[in-house]
Amino acid sequence: MLAPGRAVVLTVWEPVASWAPYDPATILSAPLSRLASRALDVDEITRDLARERMERGTELATGAGFEADGHLEEGKPWRAICHVAEERDAEPIVVGARGLGRVESALLGSVSTAVVFHAKRAVLVVPHHESERPPAMASE
Repeated sequence: MLAPGRAVVLTVWEPVASWAPYDPATILSAPLSRLASRALDVDEITRDLARERMERGTELATGAGFEADGHLEEGKPWRAICHVAEERDAEPIVVGARGLGRVESALLGSVSTAVVFHAKRAVLVVPHHESERPPAMASE
């Protein structure tokens, strides 16, 4: 597949204020949700969780023989992935797919599809297989 070499483990987190409400009930409650997220500091919690994922991904990549650097970004995931890939001249871009069906992807959006569409370089999409997830992440 890929020969071990340099790898950037990029984790992107999206602040609550940028979340786009898709269903009518969410549209009505979005302003209240954003106020509550500020009070509860949801963005800080999200950033901390993203940092933990990045560190775990870096460990896994290093264990697989890559010289891995972790990188944390804030913003729209597909946009940040494409930007960092251009900035670091990374090729291929390797992204995972959550295993959503066509309807779910249409409703929730698909980062991997957006990256394939917008990237100006090769993209490798790794399909989701629940049975192949590491034990520490199986319940996530």
